[in-house]
Formats: sequence, C-alpha cells, structure tokens
Amino acid sequence: MTPVELSRTVLRAVRRAVDEGELSVAVPARAVVTPPGPGGSGDYATNIALQLARPAGRPPLQIAEILRPHLSRTEGVASVEITGPGFLNIHLDRAAVTALVRRIRGAEHGEGGEGAQEVQGAQGAGDGQGTHPLPYGHSDTLAGQVVRLRIPYDIRAEVVADALVRIVASQGGRVEVHHARSDDPDWRDEPNKAGRIGRTGRSGGPSRPGESDEPVDLRPVPAPEDPAPLGPDALRWALLHPAAHDRPRITADLLVQRAGNPLFRVRYAHARARALTRNAAALGFTGTPGNLDTPDAPGIQHTADTPGIQQTARTPGIRNAATTPITTTTPIATPDIPTPLITALTEYPSTLARAATHRAPDRLARHLVVIADALLAFQHTVLPRGDEKPSAAHRARLALAEAAGTVLAGGLSLLGIDAPEYL
Repeated sequence: MTPVELSRTVLRAVRRAVDEGELSVAVPARAVVTPPGPGGSGDYATNIALQLARPAGRPPLQIAEILRPHLSRTEGVASVEITGPGFLNIHLDRAAVTALVRRIRGAEHGEGGEGAQEVQGAQGAGDGQGTHPLPYGHSDTLAGQVVRLRIPYDIRAEVVADALVRIVASQGGRVEVHHARSDDPDWRDEPNKAGRIGRTGRSGGPSRPGESDEPVDLRPVPAPEDPAPLGPDALRWALLHPAAHDRPRITADLLVQRAGNPLFRVRYAHARARALTRNAAALGFTGTPGNLDTPDAPGIQHTADTPGIQQTARTPGIRNAATTPITTTTPIATPDIPTPLITALTEYPSTLARAATHRAPDRLARHLVVIADALLAFQHTVLPRGDEKPSAAHRARLALAEAAGTVLAGGLSLLGIDAPEYL
C-alpha cells in the first residue's frame, strides 16, 4: 500500500464513520499521510483526527478512537495505534511485503506463482509454449498502441527517443521514430518550442486502431555542449535524468563516485545488492521472502549526505561486506526502516507506466534514485552482526534487498545504462 493509497484509505474510513453517524463533518478532500514523527510508531501516521477536531466539535483523541476500528479493518493494515494528541499510527500487513518480493523474484527467475504477472508470449501463442511472467513493473496497458515520435537530429532527442522505445514496449506498446525534415518550417522557424512534448498538426481519430493519427513532437532542450566525453552511461543519464524542458548539465561530476552524484548512487545501490548476496552466501544463507522483523541496532546511524557510502565498518572476514556508517547517536535499524524501500518498490510499476504514457523517461530515472537511496539506508540491516547467527529475518531482508537490486537493474536497462555487479 503506497502513501497515496493509504491517504484514500483514511478518507474512506472518515466516510464510513460519517455514514454510520459516528461523526458529523464534511469529508476532507485529502488526508496527509507521512512517516511517523518522534514518539510515533508503525509505518505511517496521519493527523486526520486533529484536522477534523474543530469542525466536528470533539477532542482529537475521541475522533481517533472512532476512526481506528474503521482503519484496522482495511485490507493491508495490520493494526492502528493512537499516540500523542490524536495521531493515528498505521502498521501495514507484512504479508503484502512477502507477496511483493515473491512477485519481483518470480518475474526475475521466469517463475509463475502468487502475484506474478503472466502474459501470452508472442511466439508462445503460435507454438504452444504457453505463458511467461513479465518483468516486475511491465504490463500490457499500452498493448496494440503505436506511438509515432517526431524528433530533430539532436543527440538528446535521439537518446530520449531510444529510451522511450524500451519504456513504451515495457507497457505493451510500440514506438516509431521519425526525424523531422530540415526544411520543415515547424522545426526550423520555432526554436522556442524546445522542451516541448506534444502532438502536431490537426486533431482527429487514429488512422488505425491503436495508432495516433499525428506524430508526437519530442523536442527536449538540447545539451549545451557535446556530452560524448562523459562516456555512454553518464551521457545517457545526463540527458535522461532532467525533464525535457530542463537544460541538461554536462559536467564531470557525473563521473565522480560520491553520494552527491545520483547516477553513482543508483549504480552503487545495485552493486551493494549483489554484494549482499555474495556475502550472505559466504555466511551460509540465501534470500527467502518472509517476515522482515528488522532488529534494533544501537550505535549505528545513517548519514543523510552520504547514504551508506562513507565511514564504513565491515563484517570481519567478509570481502566487500555491507558498509555501515558509524556514529554514537540514534539507531537507524528500527522496525520501520524497510518502509521507504517497500513504498518505492510498490510505486515502481505506476511510475514506469507514467513514464511511458507521458513520454518522460526522467520520471523513471528519478524514481530509481528514490529506490537506491532507500536501499542504501536499508542495507545495514541485512547481514548478521558480530556473533549473531543468520535467521529467517536475515533471509527475508536479503530477499527484499535482492528484489530492489533486480528493479534497479531493470530500470537502468530501460534507460540503456549498465548496472554493474561490482563498483
């Protein structure tokens, strides 16, 4: 359940309370759902009871007590606690997390099973080979649709169009790329249209089912200088990460291995996921979806500016073991640490679908950064520490980290960027 879905769930709980006569208020247009603050618990918290207190003419705690059973009965919600003046702290059902990890793993290994998306293969339809699972996030939403892109002879437009061919295909559609003629007045005389993605010509119905009647103009703002010296991966990231209307920055910073470089963070996070698998194998265990049961880890804190990259401690005897920033303050490994990673993985399919429908690979690139940052914060909980023995929880956490690595690799592949095993 994503924060957006949980916000709708909270509003439905308010609606039920109103319909049953427990509350007499207008149902608000939105409910704010955020990670719990100090003193809170669970995966998410909402201040909806405080928001409704004045219009309802009742104390926030009383409203929270009214809403709690309605929220608790919602599928995907394990329990709801009330803290402070009336905050509702929501614990999500971890069975959904297990299903999510199984779905990602099933797609990666070509397995069916619970939660796996299955479609009829193009060849299988004719030779009886049957169905196969789609990669996680892929769908047939755009099946039968043909997107005709018209682009200028420009390196950024070429790179964006190339990424869109794969992204649209991931949703079942097909892209045809056409280059604008140099004598086309729409392109020669209107340089102010750079950064635009939109239809050209007259409007009307499609000439064939699923195919647009007019091409879609794809005119991202050109790069200010030749990006070729960056190399293929950094070049593509520099041109794909900014939105089409933003001017890309062609800078050597994209080649630096540090936390301020989002491309490095994404690729490093993928490499860390692969390293966790190798290190776990050296300790004699593998990833298995299940209860995360993340333990407390006193004395360890993740630094905001360098997510799991600097000030490292290593597991004795393990090469490239999970790195852990060391401080002497608040522990990071609480039961809620997996939540940002779980949320980011849950939102990946909808983000990929929007990237396809809006012709915006930058949406995918930015979401990969979100997944990477969440994985780098979570990775410190995966391997046993000290004399600790590998447990079912360690196997479950490893499976979640491996699933995140799989999604990162798939997303980078759609952008045409390599996902390294070592970095």
